[in-house]
Amino acid sequence: VWLVVNSRKRCDSGYQRSLLSVAICSDMVLARMILILASALTVTNCSLLTASGRAAPTPARPPAIARTRSSVRMKETTLDRLTGPKLFKTVTQIQGIHAVPLVPLRVLTGILMIHHGSEGGFWPANYGTPGFEGFVDFIVKPYFGFLPGEPALWSAIHDYAEYWGGLLFAVGFLTRPAALTLLVTMAGAVYFHVASTGWQGAPFGHVENYSYNFEEPTLYALIFLLFFFNGAGPLSVDSVIYDKIKKEEGE
Repeated sequence: VWLVVNSRKRCDSGYQRSLLSVAICSDMVLARMILILASALTVTNCSLLTASGRAAPTPARPPAIARTRSSVRMKETTLDRLTGPKLFKTVTQIQGIHAVPLVPLRVLTGILMIHHGSEGGFWPANYGTPGFEGFVDFIVKPYFGFLPGEPALWSAIHDYAEYWGGLLFAVGFLTRPAALTLLVTMAGAVYFHVASTGWQGAPFGHVENYSYNFEEPTLYALIFLLFFFNGAGPLSVDSVIYDKIKKEEGE
């Protein structure tokens, strides 16, 4: 108000000089009134924001700084993965570093299957050897007598399945059919052990050799089930063939 009154006084004294001075003084009065009104509105707005508990909006962070801080925050150590939220995360795609453990698991399991399939010699189905004939007399005849055909034939099929299936499984060629074949043989092995010695008090029973007889084929069966659903993984013939097929389809 004081500014307005003083401005008007100056305008009254200037009016006697010229009409141009009157116009200039009027503009000055209007400009000062606008500045006073804007200042009052700004103070009132800040007071209302403070009273409502909301902070005044802050200017947006520059994108470069935001990206830098985000990248620093995303860096994780091995300890973070063992103690942080990722401790509870399940991998949804077995690729990259997550597929590396599949290689020794597949190769070693296949080699062990080759050994199981060579009863009584280096090659499978060694007719007339004690190992082969013992498998026929003590396993196939008493526990798989319901199968049609000669027991020796089924013993030979068992050996061929584990020997050649294990070889294919180890190199990762036709891995899914090989895994399915070996899964069937392991299911038969589990049946044999449960039928011959029972569950042996599992899961809390204690046996002389510190492991249940059905324990080993059960673990093998789970391994073959894993590869049947997921494939051979890296460092396998199947992966090389599939990469070549993808390139040809892409061309």
